[in-house]
Amino acid sequence: MRVTQRAQRIEPFYVMEVAKAASTVAAQVAHTNSPMVFLNIGEPDFTAPPLVQEAAARAIRDGLSQYTPATGLPQLRECISAWYTSHFGVSVPAGRIVVTAGASAALQLACLALIEAGDEVLMPDPSYPCNRHFVSAAEGTAVLIPTTAAERFQLSADKVADAWNGHTRGVLLASPSNPTGTSIAPDELRRIHNVVSQHGGITLIDEIYLGLSHDAQYGQTALVLDDQIISINSFSKYFNMTGWRLGWMVVPEALVPVIERLAQNLFICPSTIAQYAALACFETASLAEFERRRAEFKARRDYFIPALKYLGLDVPVTPDGAFYAWANCRTACEKLGVSGSWDLAFTLMDRAHVAVTPGRDFGHADTHNFIRFSTANSMAQLHTAIDRLKVLLA
Repeated sequence: MRVTQRAQRIEPFYVMEVAKAASTVAAQVAHTNSPMVFLNIGEPDFTAPPLVQEAAARAIRDGLSQYTPATGLPQLRECISAWYTSHFGVSVPAGRIVVTAGASAALQLACLALIEAGDEVLMPDPSYPCNRHFVSAAEGTAVLIPTTAAERFQLSADKVADAWNGHTRGVLLASPSNPTGTSIAPDELRRIHNVVSQHGGITLIDEIYLGLSHDAQYGQTALVLDDQIISINSFSKYFNMTGWRLGWMVVPEALVPVIERLAQNLFICPSTIAQYAALACFETASLAEFERRRAEFKARRDYFIPALKYLGLDVPVTPDGAFYAWANCRTACEKLGVSGSWDLAFTLMDRAHVAVTPGRDFGHADTHNFIRFSTANSMAQLHTAIDRLKVLLA
């Protein structure tokens, strides 16, 4: 059977390949005194709060399970709009919000609407691998630009200007970022967007971790800058609804009918039950619970990052959001006699029963010297992981 070049351009998602290997080892040690600690997958250990679960059950009981408009339930779009006002102090009309089948569907729709074959999209290296594959699936090319700790592992306006050429369509950014947990400084983001706008390009920004910001300096949506910016968001991270596959995008008003037409044909609509459940995310009790959980993520970060540094796993930029630690592992590799983060990940899996993610997925700029820890696990599990790593590395 002939497979398309498009499909062959999509690299394996190594995060999930490592996860499969970790699951195999976990099954072998599940009943020992050293079961696997999973710090590899970027998924909150919290699940949807009670009001959200009850809303889903109620929707099923009431038969609210048929198609919705392709752009999402009007009342959910209004709730998201109100959240932008209350949470970020920015006015985002509901008419510019399109509810999608997860942030993945939003990125796919944005890329299909805006990227032609041969277009280039500038992205930071390191960055989340699936984002560049959405560009590739739309027949575009993701151009990864190496970044440094001094730049918070984010693009700068100067680098965007230097890399821009006749094929460049725009930038795809993430703030806070996976794998680094770092955000773009607001002034730098403004300068980047100015460069893009001067070239008639698009600024597309992944803000799915924005609700999990821990620093007011960075915890602002890019939508305050310009209504031409396209923002991708999700109910997965801050709202703890990963498997519900629900997200949204904010687009310029003129782009809404284009996105709607694509969504009608490709997805029909997002999950109706998930949409009715998500309405309960904006209840006062639910929002209070999300904020309590955000504080818990910060407390985990504040314990885990110094503990890693003590073990020689330096985190060169303290993450200001999300739940990741992007740690330099050169010293650990030398100590254990392994060649890079890929081998280190399997060594830690086998010898310490701690699952982590090697840097391989996230780009090529020194990523073999980095591993990503996810702190989306309980404090008790984080303590256990550090205790086990001490045996190997301290």
